[in-house]
Amino acid sequence: MKNRTVEILAPAGSYESMVAAVNAGADAVYIGGSRFGARAYANNLDEETMVKAIDFMHLHGCRIYMTVNTLVKEKEMWDLYSYLKPYYEAGLDAVLVQDMGALTYIRKHFPDLPVHISTQMTVTGKYSARDLKSLGAVRVVPARELSLKEIREIYDDTGLEVETFVHGALCYCYSGQCLFSSLIGGRSGNRGRCAQTCRLPFDAEQNGKYVNKKNEKYLLSLKDLCTLDLIPDILEAGVCSLKIEGRMKSPRYTAGVVSIYRKYVDLYLKEGRAGYHVDQADRDALLALFDRGGQSQGYYRAHNGWDMVVLKEKPEYRDVNQELFDYLDRTYVNTEKKIPVTGNAYIAVGNAGYFSVSDEAGNTAWEESQPAEEAKNAPMDAERIRKQLSKTGDSMFTFTDLSVECEGNVFMPVQALNKMRRDVLEKLKEEILSGYRRNSSVPPTKEEETLPVRKPSEKIPEFTAFVQTKAQFETVLGKFKMYRKLSAGEYGIYLVAAVGLVIFFYGITKLKTVIETIRQVQSYIRLNRMYLEVLLKMIGITYIAEFSSGICKDA
Repeated sequence: MKNRTVEILAPAGSYESMVAAVNAGADAVYIGGSRFGARAYANNLDEETMVKAIDFMHLHGCRIYMTVNTLVKEKEMWDLYSYLKPYYEAGLDAVLVQDMGALTYIRKHFPDLPVHISTQMTVTGKYSARDLKSLGAVRVVPARELSLKEIREIYDDTGLEVETFVHGALCYCYSGQCLFSSLIGGRSGNRGRCAQTCRLPFDAEQNGKYVNKKNEKYLLSLKDLCTLDLIPDILEAGVCSLKIEGRMKSPRYTAGVVSIYRKYVDLYLKEGRAGYHVDQADRDALLALFDRGGQSQGYYRAHNGWDMVVLKEKPEYRDVNQELFDYLDRTYVNTEKKIPVTGNAYIAVGNAGYFSVSDEAGNTAWEESQPAEEAKNAPMDAERIRKQLSKTGDSMFTFTDLSVECEGNVFMPVQALNKMRRDVLEKLKEEILSGYRRNSSVPPTKEEETLPVRKPSEKIPEFTAFVQTKAQFETVLGKFKMYRKLSAGEYGIYLVAAVGLVIFFYGITKLKTVIETIRQVQSYIRLNRMYLEVLLKMIGITYIAEFSSGICKDA
């Protein structure tokens, strides 16, 4: 277990969360920029702050992955190059993508940028993973609904890096396949604007009667995932990156969850299964940080089950573990982890001062100062110089070891010593970051940047209606007729049947086309007779159909 490389991947919904994650022991973070991310309402970073974040992570020996995991419209694809170029050049470690077009575009124009497949792409088996590898992907985040066995099969078959969620929110629907928020509120989860509709209370009806209890209305809201007990199983299934969900959560939450998973990953890597155990206090701490109504182990061992569903509303008031919160704020949130370095200085009368520093990765920088003078009164000894050079102040570096050698009765102004220290640490910073810089992007051609010229289409007003009764349906069609009177243009309306079917009737001035469309799809659309009869009555068309068990079939 000691030679196994395991990554704890933390969410960073803000710059502050990113810092807290690093302080708490994360190996990498995933974060969104100003566009193309699946969390449009997080505190995503602008270009300047994102470049600063990339540098911060690299200076601390960590990795940063950027989310480009929404579906990208054709007209937006050409913005990807200018959007990603500054981050690519700064050394961005990888991008997460959902859109196949974005995948191929990034591989073409940013050849040295690793691409990770987002869980939004709904990879559920080795065959799709195999194809994505052939397109240049190096890592896959499978659908969260997979078992340990299925995850292992992907890893064994493809050799791809596998990243899976180990803690945080679970979607009721397959990631990337949910249209609930989009249909109800016009906020698409595939465009980063999920309204979390599944977290609302619902009733379940069967034969006109409620089948859920009055205090069990959260039928689509899943409990948060917690896999502390499964870490050995997950890692032995071939997973290399343990992903924590929560880009909409606070820096405190991020720090708390990361620190606990850091503890247990390190325990497993050191002791193996034999020495692995989870303390109840850590389970309680995770629930204190966020509790949606309990936790589950997701789909790793079970296909599904009621124990994964929240059902009951969480208590309005609960005890707050302020001691835990204060500890996390003090230890991880309101502080910044320093970068350990070592240094050597040589000061000799009549010669320029020499100062070299190195970090733990072997990066080295050196700087010279003005020549040291002969002391007229009290010479400066090595200890005094060492104390002065050790004062890193607001710098992100801290000396773990600093040796100073003096020759002669030396004297050097404090300002000169301070300048030498500042300059050498700045050089070390640039030395570290230079190893990540790139300039190998491939600009798009003029042909690629030119979109096909299309005739502008008339804007079509439309609205979404969910109907369950005849009265509701008639009201909707009344609106339909009203729009026709207001304008001679073409209008459309969505009608959503109780059976879950969505039909789009387009072209109010072409009613015959509407009826013909109904006839064409009647063989495979299960449309309730009531809706069809009302529709035909409102538009003055008589249509003879044969009905069986309330379902309309072709005559």
